[in-house]
Amino acid sequence: MIARYTLPEMGEIWSEKSKFRYWLDVELAACRAMAESGMIPMKSFRNILKKASFDIDRINRIEQETNHDVIAFLTNVGEYVGADAKYIHYGMTSSDVLDTALSLQMRKAANIIDLKIALVLRKIKVLALKHRMTPIIGRTHGVIAEPTTFGLKLAVWYTELERGRERFKAAAETAAVGAISGAVGNFANIDPKIETLACKYLGLKTAKVSTQVIQRDRHAGYITALAILASSMEKFATEIRNLQRTEIGEVSEGFVKGQKGSSAMPHKKNPITAERLSGLARLLRGYAVAAMENIPLWHERDIAHSSVERVILPDSTIAVDYGLKIFNDILDRLVIDEKRMLENIYRYGGIVFSQRLLLDLTDVIGNRDKAYFMVQRNAMKAYEGIKGFHELVKEDSEIRQYLTETKIDRSFDLEYYFKNVGKIFKRVFGK
Repeated sequence: MIARYTLPEMGEIWSEKSKFRYWLDVELAACRAMAESGMIPMKSFRNILKKASFDIDRINRIEQETNHDVIAFLTNVGEYVGADAKYIHYGMTSSDVLDTALSLQMRKAANIIDLKIALVLRKIKVLALKHRMTPIIGRTHGVIAEPTTFGLKLAVWYTELERGRERFKAAAETAAVGAISGAVGNFANIDPKIETLACKYLGLKTAKVSTQVIQRDRHAGYITALAILASSMEKFATEIRNLQRTEIGEVSEGFVKGQKGSSAMPHKKNPITAERLSGLARLLRGYAVAAMENIPLWHERDIAHSSVERVILPDSTIAVDYGLKIFNDILDRLVIDEKRMLENIYRYGGIVFSQRLLLDLTDVIGNRDKAYFMVQRNAMKAYEGIKGFHELVKEDSEIRQYLTETKIDRSFDLEYYFKNVGKIFKRVFGK
């Protein structure tokens, strides 16, 4: 991922230094398990633990000759350890180190992401409770429909993000496994108890069974859960982008002091951060497809997945981490124009109250089609700008045969639409 979108804490997990540190952690955990099981001398393990280290430049120079990154790493570590290095990687294969270390990186990345999700959830909840009764027009097909509340919009975001969080936590848990089972995964040269102990020391579960590699459905689930998270954030961002449109103007990204919206047009205030979220989500969905392509490997192992994962795993976690950060920023400076929301509800003279009027007329007339026609003809005139809908209805002599002015006014009662909002909020937030 480019530096522009890489936050320091997440970027560090995927740095070359961290990668080799995780590799060494896996090798040391395996050595400890072997020593405690009597496979290697405890004295040798203590020496390995004391002396084991690595030098990135040296590893890279060795790899230029060996064309094998794990061998280069082990060779360099052996230069620090000395004769006892013969016990490092004993009975193991490269994938034991690579896959188990990768699980550690994925788990650390998941913890960082989860903390940011929790922060977003708290901010959405505060805004939702604050605006639980703030009237806003609901829209279907992009067209004004009926009144709702801005708080209800946010409650929908909250519950969707809750699901996304649980989905990702489950996927991260599924991916948090280690495998130290040797070539082709049959434990021919290493006892399964070594794997169990080593994974325990690393805080990982063991795969019940694996080939030479940990099966990639785990990784695909992890990245797909991230892609869904990103897509949900794009959904929220798209709503903000739409509500910021000049002709709507109900919600917008805050414009910070000194910010410029356009190199050509000084009046511009664009939803650039929300648009960035939309772009990042496109990347994540592509990575999810690539992750699923990694599932069908040949026989007990090939490395077709390796080059893909070098890109998609760091990039997916980095992109979601950054996306959550900027979405948090959007929430902090969100501009909510309650006055404009109310104005839009009464645009065309309250045309959005048409269903309520339809129901009241139907109750009296007993014929829904006839009532629908009477209401619709006035709504269409309101769209033409002849007069406002409320005024046109009051002047409609046929409607006045059935409804008094007082009953017509009742049909335009905004509070009617919010009578059950409290019940919904109780279901979502418990209050």
